[in-house]
Amino acid sequence: MPASNDCPTLLLVPTELELRRLEDQGGFTRGPARVCLCGFGPIAAAARTAQLCAEWQPERVLLVGIAGTFDSSRAALESAHEFGTVALTGVGAGEGMHFQGPPALGFAQWPGSPSTTPHPVVESLTLAAPEKIGLLLTSCAATANEAVLARRRAAFDGDSKQGPFCEDMEGFGVALACALACVPLRIVRGVSNEVGDRDPAHWRIPAALDAARCLANTLIEQDWRDGS
Repeated sequence: MPASNDCPTLLLVPTELELRRLEDQGGFTRGPARVCLCGFGPIAAAARTAQLCAEWQPERVLLVGIAGTFDSSRAALESAHEFGTVALTGVGAGEGMHFQGPPALGFAQWPGSPSTTPHPVVESLTLAAPEKIGLLLTSCAATANEAVLARRRAAFDGDSKQGPFCEDMEGFGVALACALACVPLRIVRGVSNEVGDRDPAHWRIPAALDAARCLANTLIEQDWRDGS
């Protein structure tokens, strides 16, 4: 069943915890948006997004949830941000200092095709944000310590003038599914924690999600086609 004209946006939230908190804080402008779960992690998120795009045929997709910040001076706790690019780390060969991603291995995750992406997708994708700034780094496992943090920041420093802003676990999977379906995607993340800090006592999930909800509601009301 295709999306109706009054509901062109498919709004995805990764987990039930995030969705419950977002709804407790007032939820979304539901008239022009259909809210669905996409699942936790890049694999579930990619598969579910592809399924939902095929089912609802949305005009656009908006992913909303929490993220960690690589630099609180650029992306402070309890703030919300949109991103121009999303990249993936964790797919490749080896571990730790010996890890090699797709560029080093000489493989594209998707070779590109006339009906999907015009160019090969190696490890990053451009999003539909009007300003192409801010790199969101999707990981298969959240950064656990300072050593992993340093390696990930260094590995992707060249993908943005200032390196990665934030880390999530679904963005790239959703982005690849949307790219293959030729549906524009924007991603909004509320900053709940410092990347590498695995102590829940330090996390600011409710405030981060409220900030993300407010930004998402603004984007839902916009006409993405005019670059707003």
